[in-house]
Amino acid sequence: MHENGYYWRNRELREHVAVIDGKVAPTLILKNGIYLNTFTKQWLHANIWILNDRIVYVGDKLPKNSKSAEIIDCENQFIVPGYIEPHAHPFQLYNPEELANHAAKFGTTTLINDSLMWHFLLDKKKAFSLLEEFNNLPISMYWWARFDSQTALQDEESLFNSEEVLSWLSHHSVVQGGELTSWPSLLAGDDRLLYWMQESKRRGKPVEGHLPGASESTLTKMKLLGVTADHESMTGAEAIKRMKLGYQVGLRHSSIRPDLPKLIDEILAEGITTFENVTMTTDGSTPAFYENGLMNVCLEIAINKGVPLEEAYRMATYNVAKHFDMAEQLGSIAPGRIAHINILESKENPHPISVLASGKWIKRDGEQKSKGSHINWKKHDIGPLMLDWDLQTTDLQFSLPIGLDMINDVIIKPYPIKTDVTLEILPENNSDAFLLLIDREGKWRVNTTLRGFTNRLGAIASSYSTTGDIVFIGKSKHDMLLASRRLKELGGGIVLVHQGEVIFELPLRLGGIMFDGTMEQLIKHGKDLKKLLKDFGYNFGDPVYTILFLSSTHLPFIRITQQGIVDIKKRKVLFPATMR
Repeated sequence: MHENGYYWRNRELREHVAVIDGKVAPTLILKNGIYLNTFTKQWLHANIWILNDRIVYVGDKLPKNSKSAEIIDCENQFIVPGYIEPHAHPFQLYNPEELANHAAKFGTTTLINDSLMWHFLLDKKKAFSLLEEFNNLPISMYWWARFDSQTALQDEESLFNSEEVLSWLSHHSVVQGGELTSWPSLLAGDDRLLYWMQESKRRGKPVEGHLPGASESTLTKMKLLGVTADHESMTGAEAIKRMKLGYQVGLRHSSIRPDLPKLIDEILAEGITTFENVTMTTDGSTPAFYENGLMNVCLEIAINKGVPLEEAYRMATYNVAKHFDMAEQLGSIAPGRIAHINILESKENPHPISVLASGKWIKRDGEQKSKGSHINWKKHDIGPLMLDWDLQTTDLQFSLPIGLDMINDVIIKPYPIKTDVTLEILPENNSDAFLLLIDREGKWRVNTTLRGFTNRLGAIASSYSTTGDIVFIGKSKHDMLLASRRLKELGGGIVLVHQGEVIFELPLRLGGIMFDGTMEQLIKHGKDLKKLLKDFGYNFGDPVYTILFLSSTHLPFIRITQQGIVDIKKRKVLFPATMR
């Protein structure tokens, strides 16, 4: 995408037309293939001509001028559009560039990305400069305009105000508003939030909801107020309810909610035969969940569950593009579209043998093509976390009567603390642990306990969190101090300490939140971390998500935030943060 928001300049458009007249040779020809026409839902024989990053012809003919063109015989192969992930959170330990590169190997060549971490790490000017750099990747990267932080910040207004939100909505790489985690405020009369939503719609950009467990009444009200889509259906019945109300429905298959098989079974059981307003999403899963890819995995599930082939592929391609008003550029194999193309060995096997992104080979006949890093993180002031403060013993004073009790990975209820938290080491005969959230600038702290995360681990320190503030969990105050020192030396990351020894570390040297390495390396680290935490008493599915969502106020029932301990239902700070 060029800086003005258009994909091709007039000179390039004339050149594309010149290919049809034989005056210019295409750069690539895929001949004798069988492709999915997403408009007629047919599999058709065709030759596909590509000039640089654009499909210029699809049909029976071969070009008059094929001089210097790369010609690939696709006989007995099947060609489908590159897959689109409509709801990515590209900061789950990985960085957005590495997620994009990894996804593309498996055929997902477009991602619609959450922008939340850019608000915490960068000012608007630097963030927009970075968005432009992502437009130089062969993978298409688009973004959301966030309306809220999904936590309780000490100064939310500085990040989410009309000037900021409208600037994001006006950016040509931003294709939707949301996701709308603060919808209770909307229903309570927040007219500024309603204004932002209407401005999103006025710009032709849909608004993504976040409506888990919403009643028919709430769904109807949110539709009236302008919400376009929702990905929070937990049952087939909930998904069908949203379809009937006119929502674009995202079916989730993620590391904490691998719901897709169940959702499809229940939808098909109700006799649903059309999926034109349905998509699928992996919803920002943690690294190991992506070991075998993104949308290709969702497609395999949909196909195996009995969704008609053409409908399944549309759910991961054309349906997404149409929803975001990008069907003229993405989601189909037709003249004028960006050359995101997957080549399959069979219709029923959505795992591509070859992948093109913007006309460039990402994978060819099963072999991944070498890639270089394009994003200059240092140029955008994203580097190691520089902490100019040290954790002190005086920070480890725990006296609150209420702690956080884990019900599952992400649902937390309050509980009365009965353990003696003045001790240096908490006993191993229960699952209470110290919990400390401390400002990355070292200005404030919140101290309580967390029950259910570990029964004996000395300490875990993490600069990966909802806001990038530092989380400490553990049984030993001494180990927490040691973990803090090592975290500072690493420039951010996740550190485990037990009985005075560092037993695991994961450097996150991009802002203290993102890994500066390959997805393969990160997947191994993630598996090691999960195994260690399981050994130390973590009994749920995804500890990374637990750490991330400790401060997330879109989840019940109680959270630890920059403001302090917050009762979500009452929207009340129970115990405020302490200034250091």
